[in-house]
Amino acid sequence: MTTAKIPGAGPAGRILVVGGHGAVGTVVVRALDAWFPGRVLPAGRDEARARRTGGVRVDVGVPDGFRRLLDRGGVALVVLCVEPRDATVARLCLERGVGLVDVGATARLLDGVTALDGTARRAGAPAVLSVGVAPGLTNLLARRVHEAVGGADRVDLTLLLGAGERHGADALRWTVEGLATPVPGRPARVGLPDHGTRTAHPFPFSDQYTLPGTLGVPDVTTRLCLDSRPLTAALFALRRGGRARPAARPGVRRLLRDVMGRVHVGGDAFAVRADAWRGERHAGLVLGGRAQSRVTGLVAAHVTRAVLDGAVPAGVRHIEEVAALTGLPDRLAAEGAVSLRTVTSGAPRPAGSAR
Repeated sequence: MTTAKIPGAGPAGRILVVGGHGAVGTVVVRALDAWFPGRVLPAGRDEARARRTGGVRVDVGVPDGFRRLLDRGGVALVVLCVEPRDATVARLCLERGVGLVDVGATARLLDGVTALDGTARRAGAPAVLSVGVAPGLTNLLARRVHEAVGGADRVDLTLLLGAGERHGADALRWTVEGLATPVPGRPARVGLPDHGTRTAHPFPFSDQYTLPGTLGVPDVTTRLCLDSRPLTAALFALRRGGRARPAARPGVRRLLRDVMGRVHVGGDAFAVRADAWRGERHAGLVLGGRAQSRVTGLVAAHVTRAVLDGAVPAGVRHIEEVAALTGLPDRLAAEGAVSLRTVTSGAPRPAGSAR
């Protein structure tokens, strides 16, 4: 296994943060600028804003423009804080030997980038996927509890999000689309320290689709609830009803995006719980924090730092596959960004179960 050599990773190598003016990207830019002063280049579609921040205008929906930017040279690594339509942007980076850190959360898009592993290895470019809170910290906690039981038969991941936090347009769109996506599994009652026992609903986070392949766990389910119990119940009621479910209608999805972008009921606290079972053996961890977008940005910044420090081999990997990143939850806890604790009670059980 060879350590990736990032082209231009010396003083002249630039770190292009695409979506660098958004809720996540601004955190990434601020953190990286402290570690690599003078090398961070914010990028976005708003040309006036790009000029004010000393960045560049770029639109991931226009691959030719993105290609021209890379072909000018000097970019060592791209941090994608927005989701392109497909894997074209990732391919343009990796085939030029430019490293990639992808904050995307859609399983289909992540699969498309994973398929570029051979391209990345040949060009000597490292790429890290599943970067953020979910996926991201969920993946790392899943790996830890999986190893704690000696190889899990089943992993349950639960995410509580603060309904009062202001999220970017991509995050809102992704959440609303998730409500319109049918997901197998049942709601579960889960104990979340500091938040009580909550009903969490299966949700199409990408971690549950990638972890069976990366960890070899046959059964992985990720569930979601909000800190507002009434809002959780109301949103997931829109999913019921098969083809007639309201969330499947484009007009309803547009309305939901608008309402969720304007109305903020609740706080900004979030929690992630990971539970693993092997027969009767159980291990559980809970990570908590505030401002999910901020913590997502911090995760992306730490991953970027690891890549530029040469700690990530060439090729495409999910965050839980990078040995140098397994201790990231502990580093974030030491910095005061999150809390991390072991739990032995309140494990997920199907809603309505008497167990």
